[in-house]
Amino acid sequence: MFLVEEFRHLKLQLNDIISATENFDPSKLIGHGGFGKVYKGELSLFERPCMAAFKRLDSKFGQGNTEFWKEVMMLSRCKHENLVSLLHFCFEGDERILVYEYASRGSLDRYLSDASLTWIQRLKICVGVASGLNYLHDPLETKQRVLHRDIKSSNILLDDEWNAKVSDFGLSKVGPANQPQTYLVSNVVGTFGYCDPSYFETGLLSKETDVYSFGVVLFEVMCGRLCCEYINGKMIRILVPTWRKCFEENTLDDIIFHDLKQQVQRDSLMTFSTIANRCLQRDHKKRPTMVEIVQELKVAIEQQVQYYHLGGIKALTNEHGLI
Repeated sequence: MFLVEEFRHLKLQLNDIISATENFDPSKLIGHGGFGKVYKGELSLFERPCMAAFKRLDSKFGQGNTEFWKEVMMLSRCKHENLVSLLHFCFEGDERILVYEYASRGSLDRYLSDASLTWIQRLKICVGVASGLNYLHDPLETKQRVLHRDIKSSNILLDDEWNAKVSDFGLSKVGPANQPQTYLVSNVVGTFGYCDPSYFETGLLSKETDVYSFGVVLFEVMCGRLCCEYINGKMIRILVPTWRKCFEENTLDDIIFHDLKQQVQRDSLMTFSTIANRCLQRDHKKRPTMVEIVQELKVAIEQQVQYYHLGGIKALTNEHGLI
């Protein structure tokens, strides 16, 4: 297969993965998703030990060789500090395994309701994600534009220093570079709650589709919860319409995560919530670009930091650093 030849330098033997994960020992399991289970293990890279994450394809989840090779191609060609790095892959027999850099803190969804994750940290994580998406949407030179199609808090990984890493490119699409707009007709994929209603209805995919999904993540970060409510594993309600209504009626206090209320400076909150709401505009032409989102999120950080300097809140240090 030509793809195996093109990416031969990334190929890793199955025996090395079995050794690193102790034959996929359950104690090494760190997550699972639409692709299959993810394990951690130690590899020897550049003559030194290195922790890595091993995502093992399970075809019963509906993804197969197409998604596998798409991820290999995307991550071998897209290099950015806010995108998860692909280290290796394994393609032997029935095994399809992707080997990534290890994000020790796991995914963002685990921390939405964590009171110790401060407002400043949440803002910096969001800037990181937006920077990674901007790299995908508006690449330099002649690289193709990448539309992720499945942006959600569980696909945003965090390393030791709380740096954000966008992951899971199995559903992504590519389009021409250096054009103001890219529209692709595709089968609608994504995750309920995060999926752009316009894309869902028309099948027309654009970079604004990712903008909508990221807007949902921004509201999750502010509200400290996932965008969908579940009972006994069954989704009963999508919260996005409620969140937007509260923004429009100036009742953010009703939805903001209660542990953030005492630390968030009002101007910072308004800057953040305004750009989040713009991402969710029904008319995709009214949604901001990722460049604009990065700029506004940085303004929100500056407003919060200035408030600390003015003595509005006493600066504290905890395990996560400066609040």
